[in-house]
Amino acid sequence: MSYADTALPVSLNRTSGTPLAVQLADALREAAAGGHLRGGDRLPSTRALAERLGVSRTVTSAAYEQLHAEGWIAGRHGSGTYVTTPPTRAAASVVPPDSLVAEADAAPILDLTPGAPWAAGVDRAAWRRAWRAAADPEPLTRAHRAGLPEYRAIVYEHLLRHRGLAAGSVLATGGTTSAVVELAAAVVRRGSVVAVEEPGYQRAVQAFRQAGLTVVGVPVDEEGMRPDAIPAGARAVYCSPAHQYPMGSRMSAARRVQLVERARAENMLVIEDDYDGELRFDVAPLPLLAALAPDVVVHLGTTSKILTPTLGAGWLVAPAGVAESILAYRDLTGTRPSPAGQRVLVELARAGDLGRHLRRLRRELAVRRTLLAEALSAAAVPVLGDDAGAHLVVPTESPEDEARRIAAAERHAIRLDGLSRHFAGTPTAYGIALGYGGCSREALIAALPRLVQLLS
Repeated sequence: MSYADTALPVSLNRTSGTPLAVQLADALREAAAGGHLRGGDRLPSTRALAERLGVSRTVTSAAYEQLHAEGWIAGRHGSGTYVTTPPTRAAASVVPPDSLVAEADAAPILDLTPGAPWAAGVDRAAWRRAWRAAADPEPLTRAHRAGLPEYRAIVYEHLLRHRGLAAGSVLATGGTTSAVVELAAAVVRRGSVVAVEEPGYQRAVQAFRQAGLTVVGVPVDEEGMRPDAIPAGARAVYCSPAHQYPMGSRMSAARRVQLVERARAENMLVIEDDYDGELRFDVAPLPLLAALAPDVVVHLGTTSKILTPTLGAGWLVAPAGVAESILAYRDLTGTRPSPAGQRVLVELARAGDLGRHLRRLRRELAVRRTLLAEALSAAAVPVLGDDAGAHLVVPTESPEDEARRIAAAERHAIRLDGLSRHFAGTPTAYGIALGYGGCSREALIAALPRLVQLLS
């Protein structure tokens, strides 16, 4: 099919802050992905398209170059530019195993389990600019074992500005779980006791167990982990004080002081998972454990919750001795955090896009939290942990009640998460953990009446 046989669905907005070349590339890409343009369709020349759209040839040439680099179009000498088979359709044509098809078919429409970021809120133009800029430096011949210096500098500035932390050695990681794996293997001696929140993050629990450590659960209440319940002789303590996962409580200032004082007195290493640390509502900030005691606290953070897991980039701030042990472990095993995601975060931060995204993220999640909490409160549904983070908790009376509500929601195409699965031992609390970060606001609003009914 020639260009004359089809109309291109291109509309450029000259008042938008998005460059015209980016708008044009987006429109052509969407047309190919949606089937309006098919493999083999001939596109107009850059000159002809520029005249048709009333733009400069620089705009059309830049758009074509981007699409060519992405594999959406190809040029044939002497015969013009043609649409290739869209990459997304080529990938979709592969027939998955029956088990994967069944899982996809059964997937609920609205996933309200905690832990998903507001990835749809990432500015796509800024995202593309950051990836293009990240590709400009020469390819590395060796990965930096500590992470790219510029990335570590950006993380240091981010923690200082947004979390009030200005201490310790900053290392790049592949995310929170990979950092826990490294700490368990390189720092905490095999056979040692590690105290963890109960309920808590089960991936961390499994990482400790796989490293040959003995895991002991410590109760969590409305003030977070109870330092007085940490067993004597524990070598390390893992906690999420900013917004406990999954109960949603914030560790009180008194308990923070109590924990770090005990850690110093008993030579315990405190692993602070800053889960949802950038998000709080109507409450004053509390000092990071790492800021209170940088000599005994390892601080963990990740881009997976504030941006997207796509980057696979996180960080670790630790005392010098801990950092040296991790670097020695990386030398021994040859493991290195991937620099690609690090470069993208650097570019997002340099352009100011990271800061803008965090401000939008806080505003958006504050609106969602208010919508959900007020709807539940109006129906006399009790709510816990709604003063911070991107999830709240609705307690239930029994494991049967928890399971019943989850099953009922699934029948209405809503996926919920129960508290009982987050216990390493026997569950002692039951309820529903409601995440509101990963869905759209419109989908959440549409589901609210049904959700309130299910949880009442």
